[in-house]
Amino acid sequence: MSSTGMQFGIFTVGDVTADPTTGRAPTEAERIKATVAIAKKAEEVGLDVFATGEHHNPPFVPSSPTTLLGYIAAQTERIQLTTATTLITTNDPVKIAEDYSVLQHLADGRVDLMLGRGNTGPVYPWFGKDIRAALPLTVENYQLLRRLWREEVVDFSGEYRTPLHGFTLAPRPLDGVPPFVWHGSIRSPEIAELAAHYGDGFFANHIFWPPSHTKRMVQLYRQRFEHYGHGSADQAIVGLGGQVFLRPNSQDAVNEFRPYFDNAPVYGHGPSLEEFSAQTPLTVGSPQQVIDRTLGFRDYVGDYQRQLFLVDHAGLPLKTVLEQLDLLGEHVIPVLRKEFAVGRPAHVPGAPTHRYLVEAARQPEIQEAS
Repeated sequence: MSSTGMQFGIFTVGDVTADPTTGRAPTEAERIKATVAIAKKAEEVGLDVFATGEHHNPPFVPSSPTTLLGYIAAQTERIQLTTATTLITTNDPVKIAEDYSVLQHLADGRVDLMLGRGNTGPVYPWFGKDIRAALPLTVENYQLLRRLWREEVVDFSGEYRTPLHGFTLAPRPLDGVPPFVWHGSIRSPEIAELAAHYGDGFFANHIFWPPSHTKRMVQLYRQRFEHYGHGSADQAIVGLGGQVFLRPNSQDAVNEFRPYFDNAPVYGHGPSLEEFSAQTPLTVGSPQQVIDRTLGFRDYVGDYQRQLFLVDHAGLPLKTVLEQLDLLGEHVIPVLRKEFAVGRPAHVPGAPTHRYLVEAARQPEIQEAS
C-alpha cells in the first residue's frame, strides 16, 4: 500500500477504435496484447492498480476479465488487479465466486473487483436475463456471492436462479478472506446504497458527469455507510474514475488529443473538447494541470482511497498510451501521493489490500485470545 493510503492506477474499457488520424483500427488480437503491455507498463512506472472493464459486444474485447487478469498476474509482481466492471446482473454468482477465488490464489491476493450492472441493454437476453429486473437481480446475486465466499456450506433459494443445496465453493478464498468488493456506478443511488449497506467500497466513475453529480452520489454513500454502522462518513471507502491526456506542453496535449476526442465513440460529435473539459473531470494538458485538477477532487468528495484514470481509449495508439504512463509515473503520481497525504486524518483508512483485510479479519481473534 502506498504511504498515503491512496492507490493510483488506470482502467481500460477495451474498445477497438480506429485511430482517426490514420484511419487504421487494431485487430482484436493487437488490442488484447496492447492491454497486457499497458498493464505491465503501469507496474513499471510505479502505479498501484490496473483495471479492466467487461463487455460482451463489439467493438470491445474484454469479455473475459479473469482470463486477461490471470495472464497479467503471471507477468507482474506488485500491481493490484481489478475490474472496472464485473457484471453482477448477467454473470452467475457461483461463477463469479469461483473465477475470482482462482484468480486471487494465482495473483497472491493482488485482486479485487468492481461490481456493476453495465451499460449495454442487449447483454441481458444474451445471458438469459431480463433487463427490467436489473436492480433486484443485482441485490439477489450479490447477496449470494457474499455468502458463497463467507460460508462453508450454502443453501440458497431466490427468485432469479435455481436453488443451491449444500453447495461448497471450491477453491475457498485465499486465507479465508474474499476479494474486496467495490460497487461502480455513474448515476444509480441504489448502488451507492448497496455499497453502504455492506460496508463495501463505492467507485464513482466520474467521467461523463459534472462534479456536482459525483459529489451528491459520494455524499449519499458516505451518509448511508455511517447509518449502517460501518464507521464515520469520512471512513467510507471511495474510489474515483477520471480521464487525462498529457503532454509536457498543454497546447500540444490539446492539439494532439482533439481528433481523438472529436471522433470518440462515446462523446464524439457532441460538445467541444473545451466544453467537455469545463463541465466534467476530463483534463487535457500539462502534468501540472492534471495534478491541480485531480487534487481538486478532494474538495468535493473528501479524502478517498483510489484514483483511476482512463488513458487508452478512442483509438489512441499504444505508443502514445505508454508515453502517457511515463508522464503519469514520473511527473504526476509522485506529486499526488505527497499532496494527498497532507492533512489526511489518521482515522481515514487506506485502500483495502489483501494483507490489510487479512489483518483486519484476525483482529477479533487476537483480541479474544488476549
